[in-house]
Amino acid sequence: MQIVLLSLYFVLMQSYETQAYEVIESINLIEIRYYPSAMKVRVESPQRRNNNFNALFRYISGNNAAGEKIAMTTPVYMDKNGPSEVMEFVLPAKYDSVAPTPRGKDVAVYQAKAGYFAAIRYGGYSNETKERVHQEALLKALKQADKEILGSPVILSYDAPYKFYNRRNEILVEVKN
Repeated sequence: MQIVLLSLYFVLMQSYETQAYEVIESINLIEIRYYPSAMKVRVESPQRRNNNFNALFRYISGNNAAGEKIAMTTPVYMDKNGPSEVMEFVLPAKYDSVAPTPRGKDVAVYQAKAGYFAAIRYGGYSNETKERVHQEALLKALKQADKEILGSPVILSYDAPYKFYNRRNEILVEVKN
């Protein structure tokens, strides 16, 4: 039993590389951040999140042209603004301009452009109600601050499903600097 608890402790305490950004400005509960360019892998499908996650997880587990295992990073990006759901993993910083070609259907690797984004953070397990409330708060704060919004909000999740405490979620939207 002690070995199981010790193993569980190490799994829960595991840390992942997190996408780099710089906080440029804070406005009440939101941050304006600069994100440098980063390599990402994405899948877009009308399927539910688990299917998208599984396709991306297979890619980082070696289902790529190089057969290379790639470390998990945070955050996971989720976009539900269109007819399909999009999920993206940020690749580790060592993949600054090239990453292995995916083998999976609907999986694509691309270089995300650098840009300025506004973020609002919330805790607990995310759900549609929390996402809507925080998205509305973010957009309202940006409007009050006269910030120009350049895209649709996306959801960022930083924690594994088995993490119960101190969960980190965010709503992120591109803004004009």
